[in-house]
Amino acid sequence: MSRFITATDRYIFRLVIVPMIGVFVLAASLLILEKMLRLFEFVSTEGGPIGVVFEMLVNLIPEYAGLAIPLGLMLGVLFAFRKLAISSELDVMRAVGWSYTRLLRVPYLITFALMALNFAIVGYIQPQSRFAYEEMEFELRSGALGASIKVGEFNTIEDRMALRIEGSRDDGRQLMGIFARLADDKGQVLSITAREGRFLANRENRNTIVLRLNDGTIVHEVPNGSPRVLSFSQHDLPIDLPALEQFRDRGEDEREYVLPELLEIGWSQESTAQERAGSLANFNYRMVEVMMMIMLPLLAVALAIPPKRSTSALGVFLSIVIVVAYHKVNQYGAEVAAIGQLDPFLALWGPFAVLFAMIGWMYYQVAFVPGGQAIGFLESFYAKVGRQLRKIFGRRRLKGVVPEREFGDLDDSSDAPLQEAPGVV
Repeated sequence: MSRFITATDRYIFRLVIVPMIGVFVLAASLLILEKMLRLFEFVSTEGGPIGVVFEMLVNLIPEYAGLAIPLGLMLGVLFAFRKLAISSELDVMRAVGWSYTRLLRVPYLITFALMALNFAIVGYIQPQSRFAYEEMEFELRSGALGASIKVGEFNTIEDRMALRIEGSRDDGRQLMGIFARLADDKGQVLSITAREGRFLANRENRNTIVLRLNDGTIVHEVPNGSPRVLSFSQHDLPIDLPALEQFRDRGEDEREYVLPELLEIGWSQESTAQERAGSLANFNYRMVEVMMMIMLPLLAVALAIPPKRSTSALGVFLSIVIVVAYHKVNQYGAEVAAIGQLDPFLALWGPFAVLFAMIGWMYYQVAFVPGGQAIGFLESFYAKVGRQLRKIFGRRRLKGVVPEREFGDLDDSSDAPLQEAPGVV
């Protein structure tokens, strides 16, 4: 094992793993934070508990990991080889006979491990977490997660009861200024006001809760009769909870199926043409997202090495653009194939073949062509633009730094003739 993994391999491993983890955490955090703001707004609007936001965010982690893992892998390898190239360590390794293929041994061991992890995520974990997220969102909308009654507004319960609460204390446990109006099928109406109250659970019937009211008045109105007014110090008002709608079964969206289920639907003659197209499109989409990772170390090396005597970071920018753009192209191809406008294999594996050929050519230019650059023409154009911009902004700065009168302020008031310097010979 020590012959297979040398000290140089361990050094490259340290150079790769630190930025890779950092990029993964940063990318996932940015995506989650952007979604967190929307979830907080959504949960507060629906009146649900704040804790459900974090449960929903946990279910979003596998969704974002599908993009963050390839991005972290590529940037980890790219930053490692870029550091080796800028510090001239890469030239020393190449001089002692280490090829780029040999230097990529450890990055490819990391790649295969991350491919297995990403395969498990997109193939099995991601569908389950997506369904769990959709279920929690549905329960939040329907009130199954304990949505609170909005204070200061009339809340309707089963079209038979109107409830209004002026204020609350102790995290909603103590209610102040309560008004309730109940009506039944016989036309009887109860109008209740109370100074305070609280909700209590009903152990005998879970579909009913008890609103215990203190210090209030009840006005009982009956058809063709005079209303009766009662005062009370404590009164328990049972409230029937509305029947909660059951959430749909898993599989309404093909993205909620695991890989074996997708293949079963896609190859089944009992499935409709639309179901087969959608299942095969989603299956091929997940496969190309995983298989694409095998080319990322080659792409990272091709973009990591800047021209000699240059520290250009153009390759870092291009690498992010390529990975994100390819991810969006796959999403578009999967959507087009799902509606039957294009063959799923062609829509997903066609762009993969193009990317495979492009990365292979770029790596060949760097690894096997003496002095070759994968993006040499872009680096030249970038350098020319940079020089022109420096000239433009440099001239603007010089105009205000040296006043013109300083060139003419030489002391010429002395009439003393110039003397020749003594001869050397």
